[in-house]
Order: sequence, then structure tokens, then C-alpha cells
Amino acid sequence: MNAPSTGTAAVPGTDSPVFAVDGLWKVFGPRRKAVRIPESEYASLPAAELREQTGCTAAVRDVTFDVRKGEVFVVMGLSGSGKSTLVRCMTRLIEPTAGSLSIDGEDVLAMDAARLRELRRHRAAMVFQHFGLLPHRTVLDNVAYGLEIQGVSRIDRRAKAAEMVAKVGLEGLEERRPGQLSGGQQQRVGLARALAADPEVLLFDEPFSALDPLIRREMQDEVARLHHEEGRTMVFITHDLTEALRLGDRIALMRDGKIVQLGTPEEIVGSPADDYVRDFVRDVPREQVITVRSAMRPAVAGEAEHGPALAPAATVVEAIEAVARCGGPARVVDRGRCLGVVDDAGLLAVVAGLPTPDGRGVAA
Repeated sequence: MNAPSTGTAAVPGTDSPVFAVDGLWKVFGPRRKAVRIPESEYASLPAAELREQTGCTAAVRDVTFDVRKGEVFVVMGLSGSGKSTLVRCMTRLIEPTAGSLSIDGEDVLAMDAARLRELRRHRAAMVFQHFGLLPHRTVLDNVAYGLEIQGVSRIDRRAKAAEMVAKVGLEGLEERRPGQLSGGQQQRVGLARALAADPEVLLFDEPFSALDPLIRREMQDEVARLHHEEGRTMVFITHDLTEALRLGDRIALMRDGKIVQLGTPEEIVGSPADDYVRDFVRDVPREQVITVRSAMRPAVAGEAEHGPALAPAATVVEAIEAVARCGGPARVVDRGRCLGVVDDAGLLAVVAGLPTPDGRGVAA
């Protein structure tokens, strides 16, 4: 069995973390009992036994991770895994039971009411599954609503709202009301409203799960585009593995309130930490996630000078196309230096989950 990944692969912004979470617990139940559970003999009990013996439910259990500046950090798991509770704890919409939590080095658990308001209004904005739009207000005024609460002048907030409306692709719909919009358009309004506050971090709590598949894909594209253009730090909660793999720089996979594996999409799919993760990723098209590094072998006999060039981050499916077109190995090149080559044998081994020609294996 593989050890859980620590998620140390390089991602944008590897300086001090934006969010740092350490040993975080959220236990629901009678407060006098709940606060004792993290340090008690009950801490390791399965959920059903814990409820039976204490009347409490541990929704988040001893969770530790950080969110790095500029990355999309995805928390995923099935219903009841604790992911939505976790993201609400990060801004204390739900009060954690134990552990530590900081943003930019500032202790979130020590913040008073005024400081918490500032955190939620300016530093970490939430985008929820349910849009929460005001039906009697136009698109522009819905987007400007948060700025209105902050006391921004009408001219300034409407100007900022118009800028955000255009950014999310709703230009021309400013005077419509929510009832005149599709579900995807309404979610774009919610996204624009969050962006209007110019937060350091965007927190998404399963924002697209109620949308039709095509609209959902469209909104995923929108989030990816905004991240590419702005480099804004994002925490994204989802139960959809495809969505997690598509958007995440790193993924924390939760089960029963715990993180069972934390790593890059390639680490999650290529080296699952246990049977639960292995079952979770079983149907993932490996060639669309695993990169050419996993199929690479040393170049021999002039291979480093000939053949199509691929970046180290290129996926196996991209390499398959390149190798098929040229009829021979493709080079993996980084900053002008050939790191190795990939050929049909190595690529097929990755797809099948077999050991690659140099002896390295990718877990099936």
C-alpha cells in the first residue's frame, strides 16, 4: 500500500501559505462533550460508535493542510465526508471545535466579530451552490450588493459591478432580474458578486452541482479562465472527481471527516493511497491525467536531437498523439534540455497501469 502523498509537488506560489489548517476538528453535539472528544479515547471511534457512545458527530477529524498563494486547492469527497463543514470552518461560518487556523499568518480563531466581518467581506469570499440572488434586483444591483453593504458609493459600486459582469460574460444582461436568467447565468452573477469585493481567496462550496452537465462544464471553463487570468487563490469544494481533476492544482480527498490523501491530480490517480482512493479513481481516463514524466525513459542513440518536443507537464494522451503522428519517440524537453523520451511501449504501460520500461510503475 502506498503512503498518503504529502502534496509537495510544485504549484504556483510556494511561499508562506494563505490558509494554514492544523489539527482542525468540528464535533457537533452537546458542547461539554464535543470539546473533550479530540483529545479523548473517543477520537478514533467510527462515526456510528461515536454517536452511540457520546451523542456527538465528528464532521471534521484532525485535518491538516495549507493553501498556497495562487493555487486552486480542491477538497472533495462523497456526501457526508465533511468537506462543506470544513470550508465553512475556514471563515468561522461554523465554529471549529479544536485545532488551529490562520490566514496570512493571522489567527482566525482569535478574530473578534469586527475582524471576522473584514475577513468575510474583503479577504475570503464564498460562492455557494444556491445563488442567493435578490429577485427584485437587477443583475447589476445583485453584483453590487456586497459593495453596498460595505458603504461604497452608488457610482463606484455600479462601476465595479459592471466590470465584474463583463468579466464573467454577462455583458448586456445588466438590467435583467434573476428570474429572467438561466441557472448558469445566475451562477455567473453569484461569481461576479464574489469577485466584486476583490477577495484574496475565493471559496467555492459545490457551486455547480445543481447545474445541467453542459452548463456545469461551461462554468468550470469560466473558473479555469478566471484563475489563469488573475492567478487568484481558490478553494473549491466538490463531490465530482472529474471536476476536481480538471480544476485542482492539489486535491484533498476526504472520507468520514478525515483527509485520506492529499496530492496533485497525477499523484491521486497514479499513486492512490489506499483501496478507497483506488476505487474512487478506478474509472478515470489515466492518460488524461498522468503526465509524460511517468512514461519517460532515457534517450539513446541520438533520440535527444530528433522527434517532436513535449513539455514535462504534457499528458500521456497528448504524447500518444505526438508519437502516433511521427511514428517514433517524442522528446520531453524543459528549457531547451531533453529530459528523456516517451515511446509507444511506455505510454501504453501508463494507460494500462503496468510498470514502465525503466522499471517504474504507475498504480492501477
